[in-house]
Amino acid sequence: MSPRMGLTRDIILETAGEMADRNGLESVTIANLAKKLKIRPPSLYNHIKGLNELRTIMAVHGLNGLYHAMKSAAEGKEGDEAVQALGSSYLSFARKHPGLYEAALLAPDPRHQEVQEAGSLIVELALESLDYLELSKVDALHAVRGLRGLFHGIASLEQKSGFNLDLSVDESLHRMIRTVLAGIKGRTDF
Repeated sequence: MSPRMGLTRDIILETAGEMADRNGLESVTIANLAKKLKIRPPSLYNHIKGLNELRTIMAVHGLNGLYHAMKSAAEGKEGDEAVQALGSSYLSFARKHPGLYEAALLAPDPRHQEVQEAGSLIVELALESLDYLELSKVDALHAVRGLRGLFHGIASLEQKSGFNLDLSVDESLHRMIRTVLAGIKGRTDF
């Protein structure tokens, strides 16, 4: 069977991402995606091998989207301002693309080469933003892990309605980033 005229992997990926953002990652099944595209489910197999491959390419797409959002936000900024921009853009991406964000975290095989490469771009960007602190490579990696934990924790809790106070989540994030950076700067044994 030949692929449907006009249907491409990019269209499939875009539609799956929109479905995930609107209704959650679990809503993206072969049957639901085919229905949304107005095709029969077997027609999708002309473009993807199955749900695991779809989730993998969604993870890569989500990671690439997150990277580009963070890179754009940090461009032209240095020091604490660059790190703050990374945090703000991370949270913003998770807000705008909750399904793709979830897909980025739940790749069926996180060791998949494209998933690894997309994730590495984000790590390298974060490491570059911390250059001004003159940390060793190992210390910088620990700092990136800590910042990622902070960014993800805030984004995840917000997505799950974990912040019900009438208090700015963005302000909480900025204060915590300042605190983490002050802690790194104040320690001689980081």
